[in-house]
Amino acid sequence: MKTPTAVIAEDEPLLRAELRDALSALWPGLSIVAEAGDGVSAIAAVREHAPDIAFLDINMPGLTGLEVARVIHDRVRVVFVTAYNQHALEAFDVGALDYLTKPINKLRLMQTIERLQAGLGQPLKLVPEATLAALLQPTPAAAPRKPLKWIQASVGNLLRLITVDEIFFFQSDVKYTRVVTAQVDALIRKPIRELIEELDPDVFIQVSRAAIVNLHRVESIYREDGMMEVRLKGRPERLNVSTGYQAAFRQL
Repeated sequence: MKTPTAVIAEDEPLLRAELRDALSALWPGLSIVAEAGDGVSAIAAVREHAPDIAFLDINMPGLTGLEVARVIHDRVRVVFVTAYNQHALEAFDVGALDYLTKPINKLRLMQTIERLQAGLGQPLKLVPEATLAALLQPTPAAAPRKPLKWIQASVGNLLRLITVDEIFFFQSDVKYTRVVTAQVDALIRKPIRELIEELDPDVFIQVSRAAIVNLHRVESIYREDGMMEVRLKGRPERLNVSTGYQAAFRQL
């Protein structure tokens, strides 16, 4: 019987290693033939290795996991592994077999493995009880991280301290991220994908891969024919809300 193969696409090396180790422990017969840190490399790996399964993060550089899935879904079984549950409906629209949220829950991953094995005609290979018991021990909960209260940002040759309450939005700008307030347009080096993890999720929402908006600074949300746009109080900018991020605004 053919050995099942898989590709893992995840831009965070530690999370990629965590998934690889969990799959190795729970499905010893699965061969990880390639790993990728961005969407373009993920497509290249699928084309080169023709795996049975692709485990895809959603927020990746180059192309998102959803964009990758639209290209490869007809040749490989897709499983999304992501920190954001708002993309679930779109994930299944592009043919995903399953949708796992981070941090990885090993019981939930086992259910996914069983579905994959059934679809591949593979017999379920049970993990030894002692190994399973060790794997399923609850991970000690980490102390919750306090959201950012202020940041240091460059304005020309000056370094400014800016409280997050002042900020209207963050926006990717080549190698930097713009920090926009009523009076200041500054730059920081921290990318959007790291900022969104450090900001208060009740106040800041990601509107696209390239922008995060402060809900307290939103004047209105304009919708037309599937398009969504955020309009700000006292600022001329209008931020487009990408399709994959619109669900969060529909719940407001």
